[in-house]
Amino acid sequence: QEQMLAHNLYLADVHATQAPDGDTLLDPAYEAGFKVPECPHCQGDRLKPDVVFFGENVAPNTAARATLSVEQAEGLLVVGTSLMAWSAFRLCKAMAEQSKPVIAINHGKTRADELLRMKIEAPCEQVLPWLAERLITR
Repeated sequence: QEQMLAHNLYLADVHATQAPDGDTLLDPAYEAGFKVPECPHCQGDRLKPDVVFFGENVAPNTAARATLSVEQAEGLLVVGTSLMAWSAFRLCKAMAEQSKPVIAINHGKTRADELLRMKIEAPCEQVLPWLAERLITR
């Protein structure tokens, strides 16, 4: 965020409206002058967060760690995803095959709806603080 702002100072005071699908409604005039900073490590053509976007592959070591975590976990909490990407859905499937509970917090259908022990259809930003408060006080 800091590097994006440093390259686009005119955005410092912009307040965007959050859309239901996670996109942001922003005046097209702001997008016209937007500059994407280069990666400071590889000087690649764009700075990219350390996340896997839809359609990209999960790094093999990350996938292996996720699989191991599922084997060791007692349950799985899925937050804010439709689970349409196989890389995430397979973890839910593996948990269900081990008869371990899978709980989702998400608006709308998920690919794992039939596997879920419980589904909370509410905004994550409301449910997570409520849940954290109850878990911390235990």
